[in-house]
Amino acid sequence: MLRLLREEKKASDLTGAHKIFLLILVSMGSSIIYTPAYLKSVFYDPLMKALDCTNADLGMFLSAYALTATICYLPSGIVADKIRVRTLAWVGFTLTAVLTYLYAMLPSKGMLMGIFIGMGITTILIWWGIRFKLVRLISQEEAYSRNIGVSYGIYGAAGLILGLVNLWIINIFSTNMKVAVPILLGFIGTIILILGILSFFFIPKFEGEINTGKSSFDLSQIGAVVRNPVVWLSAACLFFVYFYYTGVTYTTPYLTDVMGASLGIVSIVSVLRTYGITLLSGPAFGFMAKSTGSSSRVILVGSLIAAAGLASFAFLPASSSMAIVAAVIIVALGFIANGVFGIVSSQLTEGRVPLTIFGTATGILSVIGFLPDTFSSTWFGAMIDKSGNDAYSQIFLILAGTAVIAAFFAFLLLWYVRKNEAKLIEAEERAAARVQSEK
Repeated sequence: MLRLLREEKKASDLTGAHKIFLLILVSMGSSIIYTPAYLKSVFYDPLMKALDCTNADLGMFLSAYALTATICYLPSGIVADKIRVRTLAWVGFTLTAVLTYLYAMLPSKGMLMGIFIGMGITTILIWWGIRFKLVRLISQEEAYSRNIGVSYGIYGAAGLILGLVNLWIINIFSTNMKVAVPILLGFIGTIILILGILSFFFIPKFEGEINTGKSSFDLSQIGAVVRNPVVWLSAACLFFVYFYYTGVTYTTPYLTDVMGASLGIVSIVSVLRTYGITLLSGPAFGFMAKSTGSSSRVILVGSLIAAAGLASFAFLPASSSMAIVAAVIIVALGFIANGVFGIVSSQLTEGRVPLTIFGTATGILSVIGFLPDTFSSTWFGAMIDKSGNDAYSQIFLILAGTAVIAAFFAFLLLWYVRKNEAKLIEAEERAAARVQSEK
């Protein structure tokens, strides 16, 4: 064990069982480490009752996390290139577990703001770059695409299992959320801490994992990224896709407040929408994108269907008898939103963004694309606090509008790539040739 901690390893040095273990570890981690920050996506009402806060307060906590995350996306690339994966994994897991334990104490609103800001640092600045890098490190070249696909399946499975256990905990203590939520957070924190301990002992030092030269965030590459229309079109598309993807979570309080569904039904639907369908939607939309030869085309169609589904909530009769109909639409919306979100980043590949600027392009894509987290929750929470149940119709129409705009940017990218295909291929080949000549 001590020798494993000291020696550098290559993927070929690891046993098959060790590789599978690490793949499961990092895939589970990528699902579970973000659960405390996004707990309101599944347990909206229980969390609000336990914290004695308003809808706007709950949105403000997530906005604090999201703003911190936005600031941390770009430098996280530098951190991932300069510090070993094992160190980032166990430190990120452990610090997030500590913050989750503090969260479980149901502290003051000011303390909660600090906790969410802290989680933005531990899960993004420290942990963000680990998943894809570790999958790459344990994979020989031909196995990477298979392993990353398996990783998404494990991600969904881990989230689903944890979500069902979380639901069981909430249901057991359903009469007192000030007891249920701390127990739930304590359980999640312990799982994250165990992942940190396993990371320390089982993730080896990898040969060549530390970039002693340029970091992935190279200032000389910014100009090339800024001048590339594909990057901006992809970022705009991700912004609006992510807006309605995260906005679908408001179907949780909608089912309770407007449709009068029970906590059990609402929680089951939320867990299925958030995690269960990820097992199917990611591979399904990836297959469709590959079959059609264009992720933008799939995003265009998927976003228009999502817009229709979201708009339907504004006109659906508000009664408990319609709760099942609403639940079916919610699960279908979750399937589409998860699937579309899962393939948006592949627009960079569709637009032939050169590998020489791909890392920087991905960083900018993250900064712009995830911006809705910084304001949408606070905005929608304030709307609900002000207008009550009447606010949901407005929220779903806004989300439907963002889905239409997402479809528009997907169409623009599809049009731009087709019009400039020869030029984009030439630029990509020039960049590849330049890299070869510099070796």
